[in-house]
Amino acid sequence: MRIDSLELFSFRNYAHIRADFDPSVNLIAGDNAQGKTNLLEAITYLSTGRSFRTRKEAELICFDADFAELNCKVTSKDREQTLRAVLFAGRRQRQLYVSGVRKKTAAELSGILTTVLFCPEDLLILKTGAAARRKFLDAALCQMRPNYEKALSEYQRLHEQKSRILKDRLEQPSLLEVLPDFNRRMAQVGAIIISYRAKFLQLLAQAAGAFHDECSGGREKMTMVYKTVSTVTDPLAPPETIFDQLVAHQNSHYRAELESQQCLSGPHKDDFDVFLDEKPLRAFGSQGQTRTAAIALKLAEREILRRDTGEEPVLLLDDVLSELDAGRRDFVLNKIQTGQVFITCCEENAIPDSGRVLRIHKGSILEATP
Repeated sequence: MRIDSLELFSFRNYAHIRADFDPSVNLIAGDNAQGKTNLLEAITYLSTGRSFRTRKEAELICFDADFAELNCKVTSKDREQTLRAVLFAGRRQRQLYVSGVRKKTAAELSGILTTVLFCPEDLLILKTGAAARRKFLDAALCQMRPNYEKALSEYQRLHEQKSRILKDRLEQPSLLEVLPDFNRRMAQVGAIIISYRAKFLQLLAQAAGAFHDECSGGREKMTMVYKTVSTVTDPLAPPETIFDQLVAHQNSHYRAELESQQCLSGPHKDDFDVFLDEKPLRAFGSQGQTRTAAIALKLAEREILRRDTGEEPVLLLDDVLSELDAGRRDFVLNKIQTGQVFITCCEENAIPDSGRVLRIHKGSILEATP
């Protein structure tokens, strides 16, 4: 799997660029705030149908432009395909295309261009709040399983609607009449989400544990535990079982939800814990241990996607190597000898010699060196 070329119109600070890429390493070099990360953001948008930096698509469009257009040619599943996205500044719905055929949802992009992004923020993913870890799980699963993408989108919509009902029910008591229907559907969709997450985390723990063992020289054992609604005793159980347990949790929190005017039941607060030798990393891990575990997670994500799709995902390293010490940087570089890789950085030293170098300056490609 590889990206052969990319063309952008009015995307972020790019008025118009076109670039061809090497099937191995592509180094995106330039000073800060020139557009290096924007280039990777465009790639991930075409891969997943969403930005990893903002939920507001208007922010992706050049100032004073009415729309932005993203195009790329990819080689996937032994054939050439094209991906296209058109984003509009107003309320008009975006347009997504695969090989010229318009798609209704981002879920239909799944499997065409699979990417794994590793950025400096990911080095702290195990120390920050649960939202970052849920985002990590969701991003990987949406690429692997279109049904998960659909379930997640529906759950988010239901959660927003239920939250509005709880906030407005004092002024409009009749809204409570539809609350049981929302609760039942949220439990059904929530059970699907928990099932997918638990199974993925089980695979992730196995692969990340192996990478961590190698990176740390076998000094520590890394394990992971999925955290979800308290009534779900086994998240690996069939969704039907999880559904009943979610309903039980909803019933026990009904009064608390009304009083707090907040949705307190469901997988929207899921999390996972990482342990080193059975000690929680968040509480006791050093900076070095945290970074090693984060590297293991990202490499494990790439490995799982490779197994699932049968192809090497495109790896995007956004200025992450400069944040690592020499040992961890060499470990990462040693693990990316196969597949296509994009690396952004300010300097070109300490990077593999092979591949192509693209120098970025103020939203333009000054030169591309093979």
